[in-house]
Amino acid sequence: MSKTVSEAINYRRSVRIYDTERTIDTNIVKKCIKQASLAPTSSNMQLWEFYHITSKETIVKIAPLCFNQSAAKTAQQLVIFVTRKDLWRKRAKANLAFMDTTFGKNNLEAKQSSREKVARNYYGKIIPFVYSDLFGILGYLKYLMVLIVGLFKPMYREIRNSDMRIVSHKTAGLAAQTFMLSMAAEGYDTCPMEGSDTWRVKRLLNIPRGAEINMIVSCGIRTEKGVYGERFRIPFEEVYKEI
Repeated sequence: MSKTVSEAINYRRSVRIYDTERTIDTNIVKKCIKQASLAPTSSNMQLWEFYHITSKETIVKIAPLCFNQSAAKTAQQLVIFVTRKDLWRKRAKANLAFMDTTFGKNNLEAKQSSREKVARNYYGKIIPFVYSDLFGILGYLKYLMVLIVGLFKPMYREIRNSDMRIVSHKTAGLAAQTFMLSMAAEGYDTCPMEGSDTWRVKRLLNIPRGAEINMIVSCGIRTEKGVYGERFRIPFEEVYKEI
C-alpha cells in the first residue's frame, strides 16, 4: 500500500545494503522516474535525462566506478540523473511549440494576449540571452552588464555559463529527490551515491559529451544492516530562521 507524503519522507533512508534475494518491479521504478519528471524545473526547461539501469551486467560494471560501495554492489537497479544544459535550444523550442497548442499558431503580435506575448518573448529572446555563450566571453560581458544595471534595480544575476550549469544541476537534484520519495512511497529503498567516477560512467553508458551526471541512485529493498544507525540531524532550531 502506498505511503502518504509524510510517511514516505520519514521512511526514506540512504540504504547501503540491499537484499539481493528480493527483486523490485521495473515498471514501478519506471513509474517513479516518470513522477520525477514532474518535479519543478527552472523555466520549465527540463534540462535532464534519466538513465534506468536494469541490466545486472551493466550494474556489475558500474559498481567499481562507484568505488565498490555496498549500495552499488547489492543494488537491484540504478537510476542515473543526467543534466543536459547543452539541449537548451531544443527545450526552448519545445516550450514555444507548446505555446502554439495553447494559444494557437502564427498569431499576429497585435492580437496576442499579454500572457502569450510574455511567454513567447521569454522562450524566444530571454532564454537565448541567458543560456547563450561563446567560450565564456559572452557570459563575462553579460555579467558586467548585469553588474552595472544591478546598481540601479534588482536583476537576475546568474547568467554566466557556470551559473547555468548550477541551475541545471539544481533542477536535476529536485527530480532525484522526487524520485526517491516516490520510491519510498512504494516501499522501495534508494541511496544517492556521491562517490563515483562520473567520467568513466559517462563513457560506459555512452552519455553525450555535453551532458553531466548529477547523481547516481541505487535501488532495492533494505536489509536489517542496510541502514547505518538512527537518523541524525542538526537540531532544527539551529537551521530554522523565521523572519
